Amino acid sequence: MSITPDTKDWTWVLDRPCPDCGFDPAAQGLGDLPRLVHDTAMTWSDVLARADVRERPAPDVWSPLEYACHVRDVHELFAERLRLMLDEDAPTFANWDQDATALERDYPAQDPAEVAVALIEGAGTVAGIYASVTDETSSRRGTRSNGDQFSVESLGSYHLHDVVHHLHDVGALDT
Repeated sequence: MSITPDTKDWTWVLDRPCPDCGFDPAAQGLGDLPRLVHDTAMTWSDVLARADVRERPAPDVWSPLEYACHVRDVHELFAERLRLMLDEDAPTFANWDQDATALERDYPAQDPAEVAVALIEGAGTVAGIYASVTDETSSRRGTRSNGDQFSVESLGSYHLHDVVHHLHDVGALDT
């Protein structure tokens, strides 16, 4: 059975805590992102070492490996979007279909050890970009293809929620 595409608009997590994973956008700021992105990557590394990493909890729910592949790709995507925001005035981001990416990259067939390395490298790259943000650049804007607007700071919070929420999805958080 295939995965049902997630079509929810998750931007509400910028305004209030997520009742599922416990993420609170007010609990951290832009300066915390490098450390938090790093720390979550280390937790993902532990997830990828599980013996059951390839097992789906239900036929229509991603396995921990598939979620980790998605998070690796999210780090790459947000690094790209963050660079655009810092280098260009008010860029519009290309659409990203996460479900198409999962199929194209064949998430279930990927090697967990290779995914762990790539996820940690991607997290390090994007954490380094967040660390380079200054007071002057933190309010730079970017627009998602659906019209949602982000500042550098709100993009970082949105990014972090995605990573944390998927740790919750695979049972790696104490909430």
